[in-house]
Order: sequence, then structure tokens, then C-alpha cells
Amino acid sequence: MTDFNRLLATLGLGAAITVSSFAPALAADDTIKVGILHSLSGTMAISETTLKDTMLFLIDQQNKKGGLLGKKLEAVVVDPASDWPLFAEKARELISVDKVAAVFGCWTSVSRKSVLPVFKELNSILFYPVQYEGEESERNVFYTGAAPNQQAIPAVDYLMSEEGGSVKRWVLEGTDYVYPRTTNKILEQYLLDHGVAAEDIRTNYTPFGFSDWQTEVAAIKDFGSAGKKTAVVSTVNGDANVPFYKELGNQGISAEDIPVVAFSVGEEELAGLDTKPLVGHLAAWNYFQSIETPENTQFIADWRAFTGNDKRVTNDPMEAHVIGFSLWVQAVEKAGTTDTDKVLDAIIGLETPNLTGGISKMLPNHHITKPVYIGEIQDDGQFDVVWKTPELVPGDAWSDFLPEDKGIEADWTQPINCGHYDTATKTCGAPAS
Repeated sequence: MTDFNRLLATLGLGAAITVSSFAPALAADDTIKVGILHSLSGTMAISETTLKDTMLFLIDQQNKKGGLLGKKLEAVVVDPASDWPLFAEKARELISVDKVAAVFGCWTSVSRKSVLPVFKELNSILFYPVQYEGEESERNVFYTGAAPNQQAIPAVDYLMSEEGGSVKRWVLEGTDYVYPRTTNKILEQYLLDHGVAAEDIRTNYTPFGFSDWQTEVAAIKDFGSAGKKTAVVSTVNGDANVPFYKELGNQGISAEDIPVVAFSVGEEELAGLDTKPLVGHLAAWNYFQSIETPENTQFIADWRAFTGNDKRVTNDPMEAHVIGFSLWVQAVEKAGTTDTDKVLDAIIGLETPNLTGGISKMLPNHHITKPVYIGEIQDDGQFDVVWKTPELVPGDAWSDFLPEDKGIEADWTQPINCGHYDTATKTCGAPAS
């Protein structure tokens, strides 16, 4: 069976799809509830709303295949409204009140950190679909987005290379929360280890929803005028990206002068922008809509048919949900139950086709194997792939570049069964706070 056919068989794609409601409500015993925990309002709605729609799409497709374990899947959607404490409250509601079998959700790391105690206490499962800072491996979480070694480090390597412009000066521009700060901590150490002088690294953070970019973009422009090739590594999240990119265009910062490589800007975020001034700026992801494979072509067509919108774009976190959902379905079928402990055991080592032509595997550290792509923004809001890894990259929970992480591994299989395992002392312990 080809990878494409395996993908269609796993996801139930390929037949013509029309917008339709779920089948009439069945008795509780005849359904398996799936929680969807994404912001539909507030600063992160620009990114997360489409992930809610993606989950409805995948659940609809699985139900057309006959459901799971002979039961229909029922989506339970909540709106944590870009309010980080509300994420925890809504997660508890999904698990304790709605009795969902698993939850697919969160975008920002602060929202994920908010819900972690709830999933641990109530022993439920979260599939987290967005790139993050690493430095974590929890028993109840599966990280289907990129770890730093699957996005941030390859992006910097590319920019350092002659092909990427031989960048010597770096602006680390981020939103002020855990993901940008921890990612930049790793990148700063990586840059220093590779001979970049401390004075050639500029780091800045702005709040969620930040809109007054004139002064900061002017500072970036000034920093890049020192006679050394300069690039911006952007971990700006949410709707703050819209005025940020607009101001780059306003101040005439072209990709030839100071390229920006973004880790949280994809097709969805660019959909509302005039991208002509941004042509040539970069993004690092594990998937782009523009990648031409039979799997991706079919997925895009089916997605647009489901939404009834032939202009609807796809993006990287959507693919992460596709992979995570497929692995969860396989694990439930393998275990013969939605019981958390049995699903946790069953899912390790399972594989599923991704949308770019490879096979992604769930690793013992609860991360997956992923390709890495660098794409240039085009004037139609899509990306032209300019670089990719030759093979899929295994996600690394603990960075090889931080001294405190040396010798630390995560392995949720016996006999280790630990997310922070010291290979030198052969002990399991929590990371230092």
C-alpha cells in the first residue's frame, strides 16, 4: 500500500466531502467525546480558530468511516478566549464534566503550562500541535509540533550558511512569554557557541497583542546598519504579527537587507496581509501548503470541500493535528479502549503518513519525527521552499545546547518511564525551576 493510500485509509479522506452536521445525537454510551481546546476569541483566535475547524473536519471524516470502536465521535468545543487561566478551567470542564477521551488543543506555551496540572491530576491526554520551546516531556502530553531542534536550530543554521546569507548579526524578537524566552535562551547559547559575539545579538520582547511597532522596527533597522549581515529571528505570536509585518513594509525593510525568519507565522496569519512588501522573508516549519505531494493535494481539496471555501488555506499546526489525531485513533484501536493508561502504552512507536510524503513516528519521549522546511514568502501569501532537511528529524525534548540539559533524556517506556532522566546518575527527577 502506498503512503498516500495509507494516509487516506487512516484519515478516511478521498471521497467528496460536503459541509454537513454530525449525525443526530446518540446515547452517551454510543459516543466517544473528543475535547477541542482552542481560542476562538482574543489575541490568539487568528491562529487557533482554524485548528478548531481542523479537528471538526478530522472527526467528521472518522465518523464517515464508521467512528471508533463501533461508536461515533462527538466533538466538544470550548473557547478559552486567549485567557491562560481559563485554559485550565476549560480543560477541567472537558475532562471532569464532559468526560472526553482526549483533548486536542492549546497554541501558546503559557496555555499549555496552564493546563498541565489538570491533565496530570485527572490523568487525561493532551495532543499539543504547535512548535514550542522544548524543556518538557510530560506523561499526559503528546507534542506533535516542532521542538527547537526541528525548527529554531535548523533555521539559524540555514541563515548562517552561505546559501542563507551568511548572517553575522542577530535580532531575537519575541512575544513576552515562556516560548520565545526559552527558545531564545537556547538560540543565544547556540549562537555564542558558534562564535557570534554577544554584542551582535539583540533580544527584545513585546506583550501579546502589541501593535505600536514603529519604534522597535526602527531599532531593528538601526541594529542592522553596522556593516554586518543581519537577520531577525521572530517568535512573535498571534495577531501582533499583522502590525509587525505591516511596519516592516512601511519602513522598507526588505528580505535582501534584513531577512526575517518567523516560527509562528504561516499561511493563516498571512491571509489578511498585503504580502507584496514581505516577499523573500522566511518562515521555518515542518509543513507548507505549497508542498506538492499527492497526500497534500488531496488534503487541501478535502479541507476546502468541507469548509465550502476554495480559498481556505492550510498550515503547519493543522498538519500536526492530522498526525496527532491519526496516532490517537490508531492507539485506541490497538488498545481496544480509550482508557488513558492503555492508550499511553499503545501509542509509542506507532507511525502515520504526514502530508509531505514521509512517515511520522511517535517516539518514547512523546515527540514525533518531522521534516524541517525553510520557506520564502511569496506575493500570494504562500511559501516557496528554499531548503529542507534530507531526512525526518526526531524531536528532542531537552536541548543539547544548554549545559543543564547535558545527559538528560525523556523516555516514557519501561523501565525508565520518566520525562527528565539523567543518564549519568540513572535517576529520574524534575528539572530545576
